[in-house]
Amino acid sequence: MDGMQETQADREARRPKLIYPFESGPEVGTGQAVDVAPGVKWLRMPLGGPLGFINVWAIEDGEGWALVDTGLQTRETAQAWRTALKPEGDLGGRPVTRMIVTHLHPDHVGLAGWMTRKFGCRLWMTRLEYFQCRMLVADTGREAPDDGMNFFAAAGWDEEALENYKTRFGGFGKAIYQLPDSFRRLSDGEEFEIGGRVWRIVTGNGHSPDHACLYCPELKLLISGDQVLPRISSNVSVHPTEPDADPLSDWMASCAKVKAAVPDEVLVLPAHNDPFHGLHARLDHLINGHERSLGRLEKSLAEPKRAIDVFGALFARPIGPELLGMATGESLAHLNCLIERGKAVAEKDAQGVVWYRAA
Repeated sequence: MDGMQETQADREARRPKLIYPFESGPEVGTGQAVDVAPGVKWLRMPLGGPLGFINVWAIEDGEGWALVDTGLQTRETAQAWRTALKPEGDLGGRPVTRMIVTHLHPDHVGLAGWMTRKFGCRLWMTRLEYFQCRMLVADTGREAPDDGMNFFAAAGWDEEALENYKTRFGGFGKAIYQLPDSFRRLSDGEEFEIGGRVWRIVTGNGHSPDHACLYCPELKLLISGDQVLPRISSNVSVHPTEPDADPLSDWMASCAKVKAAVPDEVLVLPAHNDPFHGLHARLDHLINGHERSLGRLEKSLAEPKRAIDVFGALFARPIGPELLGMATGESLAHLNCLIERGKAVAEKDAQGVVWYRAA
């Protein structure tokens, strides 16, 4: 990393001191459910890679359960749900009354279609998330489009990286069970009852187009999905479908919006890591962290650079082939944010590669 990169000690000193009230969580992939509040249970479904698992939630809803997120469409995840939902399981054989999904990523929506068919219940999802998920699933099996190839070539990818993109393109829908052809729309600010308690929708974007968080004032709970995570920062990326987007500004505005809409006293139930107290401090830390990254990035653009040349200003670890796509998307999000603020300019050379420099 270059000299502008913060040290680990710097980051730890600035990290908010969050409170984690649970010594341990449910065992991953077993169907075990742990009580986190009256009528709310916590399960963990397996994921590959460094995250290891996703947290999903079951809320008592009359004679059944309203579920929030599902995990990937895999045999292991489906079996864990079967175990939890059988009569002797931790969810006691009670049916699923509604399937709520925070956003479109496969680890959240993967088995939503399976649940709605198995129990004859409705999918609840924001409109943008539902339709964009349907669109991305429709790309499964397609060849990589020219727009995508040109997008990553402009970022500075070499032929090997572009060939890898071509090979892997169209895999989004492989981890998602077919979505139902109808859904119940979730809208920002709306309130509805689950099990006699009022829950309110608070939406955000930047990580995904219209991410839904669920806030219950009575229980002082916030099911935050990927909008607020305690130990990691959600990926905020520019994608080939909207190359000039500024999702980072959207993301930071969303964090501020959640802070204004939800009191600090809540217990946050995130999709990854552990439930925690300290919502407002964590939101401030996320916003300030990106602002510091933008400052380092602007300084690094004293000389023109491609998107792949700025990783050292933004990331604390080396970027290998497995992280190249996410790192490129996040670098472009920061670069586009600087352009929107009038702090940087972009120029395309004769080979179609885009070079960025400080304005």
